[in-house]
Amino acid sequence: MTLTAEPAPPRTEPATGAPGKVRLREQLTGWLFVAPFGLVFLALLVAPLVYALYLSLFRKALIGGTSFVFLDNYTKVFTDPSFLGGAWFVIRFSLVLIPLQMLISLAIALILDSVTSRFARFSRLMIFLPYAIPVVIGALMWGFLYSKNFGPLHDVFGAAAPDLLSSNMIFYGLLNIVVWQWAGYYMIIIYAALQGIDPTLYEAARIDGAGGWQIALRIKIPLITPALLLILVFALIGTLQFFNEPQILRDLAAGSIGPDFTPNMYAYQQAFGLANFNYGSAISFALGGVVFVCVYIFLFATRKRGSFLS
Repeated sequence: MTLTAEPAPPRTEPATGAPGKVRLREQLTGWLFVAPFGLVFLALLVAPLVYALYLSLFRKALIGGTSFVFLDNYTKVFTDPSFLGGAWFVIRFSLVLIPLQMLISLAIALILDSVTSRFARFSRLMIFLPYAIPVVIGALMWGFLYSKNFGPLHDVFGAAAPDLLSSNMIFYGLLNIVVWQWAGYYMIIIYAALQGIDPTLYEAARIDGAGGWQIALRIKIPLITPALLLILVFALIGTLQFFNEPQILRDLAAGSIGPDFTPNMYAYQQAFGLANFNYGSAISFALGGVVFVCVYIFLFATRKRGSFLS
């Protein structure tokens, strides 16, 4: 019996330019999916920023009307005692808040990482819960707790209750609120990074005689350095833009929080309290420049510490 090979089917060459048309069609389809977000992004973020930048280059006066002053508003911002005082406050606040937040978040994450039980899961949820509470509600709640007249401090200490909304204590009162609000969020980031570490490293360390403290200090913390740097950047940006909590507590703090308490509050007061939109825009962009420079310097100084910085 003789086997004969069947003839191969004829090859059909694709039409010239067909791959290019398919690629173009795929690109157009992708842009169509992105277009709704792009339009909203341009309309609600880019366009207002461009308009605010335009306003910051002008000055409006009762006599003479609106005039183009170029960078004079920015020169005024960086010599304005109110802006400089608010900036100095948020810098001092950052130097205390950020290390405290990171230490608390790291400690909680390390404890929960070493405990495998239903209680640990419940604890993670409860610690993260303050982040899910809106800032307005959280600040009002703490304002009630801090009150000397009708809060729980008054019920416990009476007339000797500490006034955490006074000018001498407002720094620590706000510090407590922000730590309570954000420590759980940072804890989740650190905990997720800890879950990504290979458990065999811990087993090898225990075989070599390492204890819990040595494993935490010499294995866990060095391996989650990128996550620590990430939350440090988040905390730095958020603190320099400090606004919500002091603005909400301003009416409850009996004069301890002024309109220029932070740079963001000062910009808000200039723009919406005094209708000085030109100078308010300049303050906002000046603060944005300060935040950008600070974050860039930090990223440059730590570029070799984490892969996400490279």
